[in-house]
Amino acid sequence: MHQSTSTTGGRTLSITSGLRGRHLPRRLMQLYFGLALYGASSALLIRGGLGLEPWGVLHQGLAERTGLTIGVVSIIVGAVVLLLWIPIRQRPGLGTVSNVFVIGIAMDGTLAVVPDVHGQAVQIAVMAAGIVLNGAATGLYISARFDPGPRDGLMTGLHRLTGRSIRLVRTAIEVAVVGTGYLLGGTVGAGTVLYALSIGPLAQLFLRVFAIPSNGGGSTVVAGSSPGRAILRS
Repeated sequence: MHQSTSTTGGRTLSITSGLRGRHLPRRLMQLYFGLALYGASSALLIRGGLGLEPWGVLHQGLAERTGLTIGVVSIIVGAVVLLLWIPIRQRPGLGTVSNVFVIGIAMDGTLAVVPDVHGQAVQIAVMAAGIVLNGAATGLYISARFDPGPRDGLMTGLHRLTGRSIRLVRTAIEVAVVGTGYLLGGTVGAGTVLYALSIGPLAQLFLRVFAIPSNGGGSTVVAGSSPGRAILRS
């Protein structure tokens, strides 16, 4: 991959090339398959009933209160978060818009065909499958190197405006999201804790598995140069 940087007005601009052209079909396939798998894995966490990922807790709580499907709620929340990009000067792209719609549609589609599960052993197995597949999905769509999802962009935008670390901004947002979702009726449990502890290592593993080779063929790309492309959506 060839990369050059320049500085304008105190900002470092990274210009990345080498992943377009012949890799575009693979990147598009990884983007959409990864997003669809993310929605499906989130649905498995719902069926497991042992706790959801942070944003899933909020989506489920809102779905309980509104009577809408959780996939539709996910789409609406994603669109609302995109509106918050305006004051922080973030710009959406193909990956951003696709993230909003594909995940919600895949989530509802999976819930329509996967029944409720019963028995602790089965619940644990379904929860574990959901978490592992979520890590694989994250590796797939981040490695595609398109634009960040709406929630990722919110985090990186606030990081840029406030000067606070990505870790602090992400933690603050997700604590608020989980707390609000729990009060609305979302499921917080062992799955939520296990997801928080394991999604980072899993995503890092699958980022390497699904990394797209550079045109030079001598290296692979694990994460984009922009923080927005390296932050995990949850």
